[in-house]
Amino acid sequence: MAETVTKNMALAKAINESLRRALDSDPKVLIMGEDVGKLGGVFRVTDGLQKDFGESRVIDTPLAESGIVGTAIGLALRGYRPVVEIQFDGFVFPAYDQIVTQLAKMHARSLGKVKLPVVVRIPYGGGIGAVEHHSESPEALFAHVAGLKIVSPSNASDAYWMMQQAIQSDDPVIFFEPKRRYWDKGEVNTEAIPGPLHKARVVREGTDLTLAAYGPMVKLCREVADAAAEEGRSLEVLDLRSVSPLDFDAIQASVEKTRRLVVVHEAPVFFGSGAEIAARITERCFYHLEAPVLRVGGYHAPYPPARLEEEYLPGLDRVLDAVDRALAY
Repeated sequence: MAETVTKNMALAKAINESLRRALDSDPKVLIMGEDVGKLGGVFRVTDGLQKDFGESRVIDTPLAESGIVGTAIGLALRGYRPVVEIQFDGFVFPAYDQIVTQLAKMHARSLGKVKLPVVVRIPYGGGIGAVEHHSESPEALFAHVAGLKIVSPSNASDAYWMMQQAIQSDDPVIFFEPKRRYWDKGEVNTEAIPGPLHKARVVREGTDLTLAAYGPMVKLCREVADAAAEEGRSLEVLDLRSVSPLDFDAIQASVEKTRRLVVVHEAPVFFGSGAEIAARITERCFYHLEAPVLRVGGYHAPYPPARLEEEYLPGLDRVLDAVDRALAY
């Protein structure tokens, strides 16, 4: 009997398996970051990879994010495909200059002659009771920069396949990993044919309102849809999967059916990705909408201490309140 290719694994393990497959299939793939080797990463996402592939393929770096990304850019110029880990979301800012000034611009600067196939892995978001600089959601800062692809999986299967596609991309990809979902398990078919990297996916059909989210908020939106169903309301849940580019066609198709949209993300609502979605869908679907596009997210304030983060993060009640307001029109 042939061995099944479908495995049940946690999201973190799915990324580990995907990185292992990439290392095994392409000698130009390298992994770099703080504690990614001997320790296997603070979340153990790279556990065992240095042991199996050696210190020249899985490289423990100094605590210097700008240097990590800058080195990856140089390696990419020499034909490698570096996958770098930023240990926590709030640590990415020392590398922000390298990412937006060099990594994002080199393809255009060289008139298309130079490609930089670099993946920057960033565990992001809250919900784990961490200290300051460990629970940020900076995706909108990067989405504003042309030349970068921004993606975030919400489940183990997407984590596995989206990482494969990110590594194979000739463009730089910022890969936001929802750290609070690292331990959520799901089925992963390691021989499946994945869909397009930047294509959104309907994960629950509905007729009354669309909930659009990505990364850690998709699970919450499914829970909101379950709660709303008990009151006879049918909510459609759309997993955006990609922040840049955004699959506006999929959002439009869902909104034309449900006529209402609530966008949910952990990042602050002010100037967040939900604002771009609201503006674009209002332009595209003005005559279909029966309520304004509403947004639910974090507050325009520094991320709070761990004991207050449940008040800061979008939860079931806050999203249901937005659903109620949208359906009241």
